[in-house]
Amino acid sequence: MKSSIVKRSVVIDGHKTSVSLENAFWSDLKEIARAQETTLSNLLAKIDETRQHGNLCSAIRLFVLAHAMDNKTQTSALGTSSTFSPSIDDAVTT
Repeated sequence: MKSSIVKRSVVIDGHKTSVSLENAFWSDLKEIARAQETTLSNLLAKIDETRQHGNLCSAIRLFVLAHAMDNKTQTSALGTSSTFSPSIDDAVTT
């Protein structure tokens, strides 16, 4: 069985590294960066700076999950399909 995790090369604060993420997380992460009008590299740097535990890949997954949960909560509260985008500080510290 082939793994759904893909290793990708990224640059964070000028340093090359790699992250191993499932395509769904990678796709959502790119969409969050687009919605926040920032580059993927800048978003990854902010996630890296604010993570409290674990490795970068885990921090990215938690950030995407928090973003999805915040969107679901916001959408339910408004009764609409909002494109609400929380800040990096909101998503990573929850």
